[in-house]
Amino acid sequence: MDLDALRFADFSKLATAVSDWSAMVTKLRTLAEDAHGDLGGKAAKANWAGVNATVTREFIGKTAKEFGDAATEADSIRNILSDTHGELVGYKAELNTAIEQALARNLTVVSTGNGGFTVTMNIHPDRAAKGHPVPEHTEADAISLRDQVQGILQRATESDTTAAQALTMLVRQNPYGFSDASYYNRDVAAAAIKDAERIANLLKTKGDDLTPEEFDQLNKDLAAHKDDRLFQEEFATTLGPRGLLDFWADLSDPSDGGTLQRARLDQLGDFQKNLSFTLAGATQSDSPAMRSWEDEMVRLGDQTVQTRGTRVYGFQLMSNLMRNGDWDNRFLNDYGNALVATEKKMKMPDHYWNGGVPPMPKMNFTGEDFGRDPMTGFMTGLANSPDAATEFFNTTQPTDNAQYVLKDRPVFDDTPLNSHDGNSSREATGNALVAAATGQNPLDPNAPQVDLSPDHRKVLDRSLNYLSQAGNDFPPEMRDDMAKVLSRHSDVVHHSASAMSDDPNDPRLVNRKDLLEVSKQISRDQTSYGMLNEAMNTEIIKDIYADHPKDPNETLQDGGRTIGFLEEARYQALKTDKEDPSWNAKWLYHGFGAAANFIPVVGDVAQRGVDALAYQWQLDEQARIDAGIQDQNRETFLHRENQLKSLSEEWAKANPGNTYTPRTLEQEINSAALTGNDRAKGLAGAK
Repeated sequence: MDLDALRFADFSKLATAVSDWSAMVTKLRTLAEDAHGDLGGKAAKANWAGVNATVTREFIGKTAKEFGDAATEADSIRNILSDTHGELVGYKAELNTAIEQALARNLTVVSTGNGGFTVTMNIHPDRAAKGHPVPEHTEADAISLRDQVQGILQRATESDTTAAQALTMLVRQNPYGFSDASYYNRDVAAAAIKDAERIANLLKTKGDDLTPEEFDQLNKDLAAHKDDRLFQEEFATTLGPRGLLDFWADLSDPSDGGTLQRARLDQLGDFQKNLSFTLAGATQSDSPAMRSWEDEMVRLGDQTVQTRGTRVYGFQLMSNLMRNGDWDNRFLNDYGNALVATEKKMKMPDHYWNGGVPPMPKMNFTGEDFGRDPMTGFMTGLANSPDAATEFFNTTQPTDNAQYVLKDRPVFDDTPLNSHDGNSSREATGNALVAAATGQNPLDPNAPQVDLSPDHRKVLDRSLNYLSQAGNDFPPEMRDDMAKVLSRHSDVVHHSASAMSDDPNDPRLVNRKDLLEVSKQISRDQTSYGMLNEAMNTEIIKDIYADHPKDPNETLQDGGRTIGFLEEARYQALKTDKEDPSWNAKWLYHGFGAAANFIPVVGDVAQRGVDALAYQWQLDEQARIDAGIQDQNRETFLHRENQLKSLSEEWAKANPGNTYTPRTLEQEINSAALTGNDRAKGLAGAK
């Protein structure tokens, strides 16, 4: 900012803008409150059906959020403008005061054009009026005034330019919407941008030559800014995609003689998480700079990065930095599609991911896996972004992603130091599948249930198809994941398990052969088996209390047939594992809290019925084990007699005035269970 621009500036228009934005903030906050409380509240309580259950409800939810983001962005703009206005008015006053005070020493400041100025005498002694002595000054006085004015102009320039930079970045983050970035003054926004540039340049220039002290401060800075949108974007774009990959390769490779990895090995995991949160936040920006960053990172995925000791692929490096945070859905799917395409071209991807002479020891410092398999980190990122996961698992072009990751993909051991663990990439893929089929993040114990959409149902159908084809080679790592998926879709699972026959005109039915095979594989693991049965117990009771068919007897019979279906699945599992029935040694019922978020919620009355039914089911399971029963009584359901009796009693409570006696109710429920069992046997025999 030049001398005259500040000295004679009229900031009234800026003050008016601040006032206008303040009024806008008030209006938008009111609209946001109405959108969330009134519009959003009514949408949440409404009984939606058909297209409205997905398209309209989703539109209302997004619209309500947009009002909130608009209010947040307007507040940030108002705060930055207000802070800048106050600073510039202050600098103008400071400048004019300095010039006025300098007159007492016969000094003044004159603009030289092009932003420059000079300090000169106000009145030359030779031109002073007779009898009016001119104040004296020294050269030091002139230099001091020059430096004072220069400092004021520099601070004013910084205030003006950093405000413009922050406002521009803020608006560009979402060209077609509003940013949720929040800043309460210009200084905070400007400091965030400066910090990002400093840290990114430090990583560029020093890599793993950072001192332990520099690393510690860097880790703190990243943690402090993990929710700062301007910081995140500026950091990512300043470092650049290639700069990021080079840095992580350099840090991971211990063969270059650097001491940082040894000195801070225990802190590398935290640093990896903080870096992941930062990069994930950056991808939420839709600015042209970040779109370019994302496209370039995808392009670099199949390129190799050479270090002193080995070489690795971009996918391997980047995937390890995707394990935390909420990543942009478009980027995740572009990245995932490219990763799948690359692996299919490789044909035996494990040979490539374990390549390098020698292979990179580790690229992941947050768990047991070495981070050589890029699918592990990518799938973990998908699990944290359920909407992206749903899109990925439903993508069929150019590759059927679900078929590839659930059925065709060859896996390899990325945790060679632990021979008793599961496969890391399959564990991560299972988590991503749960997110895709339920809309919930399985890695977040507090994630709320969301309304199931046709896309979630599509993931369910496709996953049942591909995983059932594995038969007894079903990945053990995914048993608990499919138990969660079936638990969340308990309505269609109960409806399908209790069905008497296939009906192509019934959209609620899933493929019953696939369902039986997957239920069998789930039943080979005690905890997964418990999850599935607890969810079905809940769904059966919910059905009895909430559904109102013309003939209430339907809900009783449906419950019995589902129990018969589940019993056959368990029996098939026992036959498969008869040489190793290890989990039968003790019934370790513990509430199956891992599935709690995925089990349907029922009212208080129904919940009491659920608790009673679950208790009786536990007694049956323990009796089965105590008796050493590994075969099925084909006459009656002795293994489930307490559960069936409890179910008939609960049905009687929900249907007062029915004509059944307790004995005939038990007969009815047992007959239904045997029917469900027979239907399931037929499905198993036909598979």
